[in-house]
Amino acid sequence: MPTGSEIRRKFLDFFVQQKGRPHKEVHSSSLVPANDPTLLFTNAGMNQFKDVFLGLEKRDYSRATTSQKCVRAGGKHNDLENVGFTNRHHTFFEMLGNFSFGDYFKKEAIAFAWELITSKEWWGIDKNKLYVTIFNGEGGVPRDAEAYDLWAAQGVPKDRIFKMGLKDNFWQMGDTGPCGPCSEVHYDMGRAASDQGHPDCAFSCDCGRYVEIWNLVFMQFDRDASGKLNPLPKPSIDTGMGLERVTAVLQGVVSNYDTDLFTPLIRRAAELTGTSLTKELEKEAKAKSAASLRVIADHARAATFLISDGVLPSNEGRGYVLRKIIRRAITHGRLLGQMKAFLHEMVFAVRDLMRDAYPELNETADRVAKTVHIEETRFSHTLDVGLDKLEDLLKNSKGQLVGAEAFKLYDTFGMPLDFMQDAARDRGVAFDQSGFDHAMAEQKNRARASWKGAAKQIANPAYQQLPKSIFEGYRQTRSDGCEVLAIIHNGQGSRDLKAGESGEVILDHTPFYAESGGQVGDQGWFYSDDHNTVVAEVTGCYSPIQGVRAHQVIARQTLRVGDKVVAVVNAEVRQSTMRNHTATHLLHAGLREVLGKHVKQAGSLVAPNHLRFDFSHFAAVEDEELQDIEDIINQEVLRNVKVETLTDVPIDDAINTYRAMALFGEKYGDKVRVVRIGDFSTELCGGTHTAATGEIGLIKILKEGSVSSGVRRVEAITGEGSLRHFRTDHELEVMVSRFVVPTPSARSGQALAQKTRKDGAPSSDIDQAHSEKTSPAEALRAELDKKDSEIKRLTRELDQTRMNSASSSTANIGERVKDVKGVKVLAHRVDNLERAQLRTLVDQLRDKIGSGVVVLGSASNGSVSLIVGVTKDLTGRVQAGKVIGPVAQKVGGKGGGRPDLAEAGGKDAGALDAALDEAYAVVESLLQ
Repeated sequence: MPTGSEIRRKFLDFFVQQKGRPHKEVHSSSLVPANDPTLLFTNAGMNQFKDVFLGLEKRDYSRATTSQKCVRAGGKHNDLENVGFTNRHHTFFEMLGNFSFGDYFKKEAIAFAWELITSKEWWGIDKNKLYVTIFNGEGGVPRDAEAYDLWAAQGVPKDRIFKMGLKDNFWQMGDTGPCGPCSEVHYDMGRAASDQGHPDCAFSCDCGRYVEIWNLVFMQFDRDASGKLNPLPKPSIDTGMGLERVTAVLQGVVSNYDTDLFTPLIRRAAELTGTSLTKELEKEAKAKSAASLRVIADHARAATFLISDGVLPSNEGRGYVLRKIIRRAITHGRLLGQMKAFLHEMVFAVRDLMRDAYPELNETADRVAKTVHIEETRFSHTLDVGLDKLEDLLKNSKGQLVGAEAFKLYDTFGMPLDFMQDAARDRGVAFDQSGFDHAMAEQKNRARASWKGAAKQIANPAYQQLPKSIFEGYRQTRSDGCEVLAIIHNGQGSRDLKAGESGEVILDHTPFYAESGGQVGDQGWFYSDDHNTVVAEVTGCYSPIQGVRAHQVIARQTLRVGDKVVAVVNAEVRQSTMRNHTATHLLHAGLREVLGKHVKQAGSLVAPNHLRFDFSHFAAVEDEELQDIEDIINQEVLRNVKVETLTDVPIDDAINTYRAMALFGEKYGDKVRVVRIGDFSTELCGGTHTAATGEIGLIKILKEGSVSSGVRRVEAITGEGSLRHFRTDHELEVMVSRFVVPTPSARSGQALAQKTRKDGAPSSDIDQAHSEKTSPAEALRAELDKKDSEIKRLTRELDQTRMNSASSSTANIGERVKDVKGVKVLAHRVDNLERAQLRTLVDQLRDKIGSGVVVLGSASNGSVSLIVGVTKDLTGRVQAGKVIGPVAQKVGGKGGGRPDLAEAGGKDAGALDAALDEAYAVVESLLQ
């Protein structure tokens, strides 16, 4: 029986070893789609080739095969509750696929599929257990008769070729763009696989017996904005096969969870949760403990790969989905009786099982485990709060646990649905399932809306047909005789661009760097061919499709297609950008050296005037650590190390031989460029850099802060920016030194300096000794602390004076106390008191009058504070909250509180006296 790893390898080998035209084996892309805001996660093998299918990117091969990491757990693919309870639902899975980019089409794709599946040389699956489907023709699209004939030609009996509609057998990338019919291959798992009691059903019953194992998409149309289908000039192939499903078929088991892709993880989950894993439990899919172990195994895979690819738990977007996955696994561990942190240990089980196919797990496992452990600790507290809230809901349920409230516990606190159902049943409380389902549907709609994005469009034909622009900017900042190949004005191709108009210009060769990898595009000018006249100002440069560089320009003279220009980059701006880019590499390496190897880039901006670097880390970087990082990277600057660039390095050699770091969110080709700075830093990078580190000048870290949970940001400057910063700091130092009184040690240092200078000693040595004793910053800090203490002392004295004044003003308060229907009522104004002082004074006055109601008002800086105190014996007749409401309305405010004490605020200090006078009438109305 083949292992899951052998099945994966055999699929790839089948296509790599095709005689004559072998496929290119492409490594799985990240689970975070590169430069694709339309996707939450990579969810299909074709995602990494999307720009190729759209004509936005060109590759050196026209056939490819992959085993792609995928996650379906958010947006429209949100069926998390089914995972673990069915045979084939997963959050993380691997999709095997073969692709043709305008190379072969239906005939070859169908022949490949049938050979791999049925040939004894390969998988040898029983043909009598296979069914295929084709598109039957619907929605103005004709029946796929070609696919029908091709399957029949492979020997598939006609009674096993079924015709399906748009829903099942027509694929499209979005509302517009590439689309086409598809064919699916299904396998009969046998009677035992039916999970709905249909042992004698026929294809295509959806009871679980007939399982789709391969989908072949025939991209042959381009749907335009009007909905019209136009034939693609180069039809393409996109196929997808779930590794977990085909492994179940080849290993002769009904459930994916019974394959060797999962059983080691389920056993480890059982060990960590203290669950007895009997054979009966392993086979009993509906047993709750078995389902919980499956959930843990599946979710451990998803969490490990997502965090490894740079996703971190948070309360939004991808991080929110990851947090839900982790918390669901933790909760199922608790259902099995494991109350301690355990899920982080599952990370190493996933690594050990899958590192042969994904060697990057060897490096990332420790970081991933630490992230999961932090989330476990955080969730332990959250779940305890959720359990308390569930208990409150059940106590006050009035016979039914409201579905919407239950969903809040599920969504916010990770409370499993079946756990809440059992808890309600145990208490004899009905569970509002329909209300829960409605809240779940609303949440799914919100998730879909938040990640709907915009479908990527096929590249503008004006760009698509152009040859690649030759980039000369690594060697020079000026290129002569550059031909204008195309002009884009207002989104349309144009023959010219008139003076004053903005547009995009494509040249046949150029020194302008196009925005990429965090580095901004170059700026500069186009000169006339005689070098004397500025034809256009270049404000930026980017790549609308791979290899084509669009210069964003403002024309100074009319510019026409076919003109020759001299392209000149603003060298000063380029040099500043280069300094910041090389500094970014040093900063990355410095962060890893000081904080740990878990640090990974999570985003960057390299601009001429500053750099910004986002990285994975779990806590704020301490000032001492930032100082160490700054010292380390500036030592590399002072060493003036050569910056080497290695071009056309095979990606595997770059990662494994040179140990170059691949950066989060970037998409790399088969050949890459490596930038190496001595033995301190090696990264994959296509940006522009200094020739040596000394050209950076100096790196100054400006600030560090949080971007999101688990992601920090450092901002820094280099070169002339650092010089300007130090000048500003020096000006501040000089200013401070004029106003700060020297400390005793500083004064003694100055005296020593004066004395020693008279003796002829070098003053610079004395000044250095003095500076080591106390810096201007330390002197300023000491002076500010002193002033702060003085301000606090004076504030306390002022508060005491005000309180004494207020207390003395109430010495003869009896004349303001009125008898209102036998109740003593006092309304009194005492300005400039804080709320705490008002509380103290109201307590004093309540004690003084013995029994009654006290209303105090204070005006300060135009605002009003009110407080009402009622003695305990009267709270049954007069409540403080009912008194303060009408009084507060008079000063434009509102408030409330306990029956014996209530507070309020207001904005109209001019109405305070009238409001206090009104207090007597308010109390009288309550005593009716």
